[in-house]
Amino acid sequence: MIGIISDIHGNHAALSAVLAELDRLGVDEIICLGDTAGYYSEINACCDALRARGIFSLMGNHDAYIARREPCPRSNSANACLDYQHKVISAANRAWLESLPERASLHGLELIHGGWNDPLDEYLEPSDAYFAERPGRFFASGHSHVQYLWHGNGKTWCNPGSVGQPRDGDPRAAFATWDGQAFTLHRIAYDIQAAQRAMAQAGFTDYFYDNLAKGTQIGGRISAIRSDQAPPAPAGNRP
Repeated sequence: MIGIISDIHGNHAALSAVLAELDRLGVDEIICLGDTAGYYSEINACCDALRARGIFSLMGNHDAYIARREPCPRSNSANACLDYQHKVISAANRAWLESLPERASLHGLELIHGGWNDPLDEYLEPSDAYFAERPGRFFASGHSHVQYLWHGNGKTWCNPGSVGQPRDGDPRAAFATWDGQAFTLHRIAYDIQAAQRAMAQAGFTDYFYDNLAKGTQIGGRISAIRSDQAPPAPAGNRP
């Protein structure tokens, strides 16, 4: 069994909880679909954790912003967080982000961060037409921060959701597992206050982190309703 994670975004408390749960589930390997960087303050701890475990990782758009020293084209909030990460990231972790591939084929899975039209920054909307001409049967990508499973014409696509900044109204960290034939979506509660304290200690106001307790984007917007196959949100956190 393989664990699939994405969109950690510097949230080490969430990552630690997910890795512990994947260990408990007994996965043989973990794959990260990108965006270890961005948003939250513990970028080095997150990169260190993935590197120490030899977790295969793809490049996401926020990883590229750090690696290529480019701003996010659409979010002042994201850029404020990236500015902080530029200042604190270690040389070794920057080099690691620079080395990440944009796509991969592993274990019968076609893997990417965004989508197959734009590997870094496509918000994929699955359809029969989208996947019809794409080789492969099983696909996984992240980027939207919303868990989703889609099936059509003998193909399956999984978005594991976001470890570090869920945007579907459920604040629990999200991830998926793959058993060689099917994906399973998972959620796990984590110490949100620890992530918030780390941001406060880094000098950020609560505007940048109060969303973590709500399962939203910074600013409070819910991106989309989850797939029917996603684990239900706890009472009081439904979109």
